[in-house]
Amino acid sequence: MVGQRVGYVRVSTLDQNEKRQLEGQVLDRIFTDKASGRDTARPQLAELLRFARDGDTVVVHSMDRLARNLDDLRALVQGLTRKGVKVEFMKENLVFTGEDSPMANLMLSVMGAFAEFERSLIRERQREGIALAKQRGAYKGRKKTLTPERAAELVQRAGTGVPKALLARDYGISRETVYQYLRQAKLA
Repeated sequence: MVGQRVGYVRVSTLDQNEKRQLEGQVLDRIFTDKASGRDTARPQLAELLRFARDGDTVVVHSMDRLARNLDDLRALVQGLTRKGVKVEFMKENLVFTGEDSPMANLMLSVMGAFAEFERSLIRERQREGIALAKQRGAYKGRKKTLTPERAAELVQRAGTGVPKALLARDYGISRETVYQYLRQAKLA
């Protein structure tokens, strides 16, 4: 039984280019999340899990695009393969069918554990770098997304009852960032 080839793409930030991840792949449908991979609570991932059925192949650029920790990665791959869905990771050149050899399962575990370890090292180095920059007085935090004028405009519009989701879309920021601006202005 030949099913559909379904792509899954995840980028962490709005300015990352998701097009390159599955470039050149012939796919029937693509699910794209612009969200962190720290957990599996992603809308398009949930939709993919509902959509995929027996005979389909889910194509993902690399394991870290599907999950950032080994437990989530194994649970997602096993959940899909139990439904008869094949999972294909392009970068690692690995395919999982549910009838995988012990070597394939070992590779999933080793590669997933390595990705998780790599991510934790990056976070540790980032924290150390921030701590050193703070000691030097060089760390001022992240640059504000909106100019003071645009932030004042956002606050004024929120005060008139404009929905937060609409404000987020209009200003190209997340709803959480909208709430941060409102908290700073004491409106949240």
